[in-house]
Amino acid sequence: MIRDLAEYEKALDKVQTTPDDLREALFGDSPAVFCHLATERDERGEERPVGFAIWFLTYSTWVGRHGIHLEDLFVHPDRRGGGHGKQLLAELARICVERGYGRLEWAVLDWNTPSIEFYRSLGAVHLDEWHTYRLAGPALEKLAAR
Repeated sequence: MIRDLAEYEKALDKVQTTPDDLREALFGDSPAVFCHLATERDERGEERPVGFAIWFLTYSTWVGRHGIHLEDLFVHPDRRGGGHGKQLLAELARICVERGYGRLEWAVLDWNTPSIEFYRSLGAVHLDEWHTYRLAGPALEKLAAR
């Protein structure tokens, strides 16, 4: 499904994650990333995944509490509209409330109008004043070597 998400986001060539990477991140000695699956029963009655939410903890110095950063939310295109995305987000919101976390945040590509409209329908707001920056590859290595 990660490859399906990358294809949808027009970035399939950027995927480097392997099954071993995911296994270690999710189930290794000290997992720092978490995943929830949306499933449906197939014609044989077996559960099959149709969507996922991958997330990790953040911390707000202003709020003084942890929060959740939703790294990826994906529902197979042929399963959209069935409430899976809303259920995944509702589960993360429930975790935030239950654990006293202050925020549930994520990023969305500016061209992804269907997702933006979906998020707004849930009450999510766009933070106009914030811009995301990233250090990766050679720039990350160059800074680390200073």
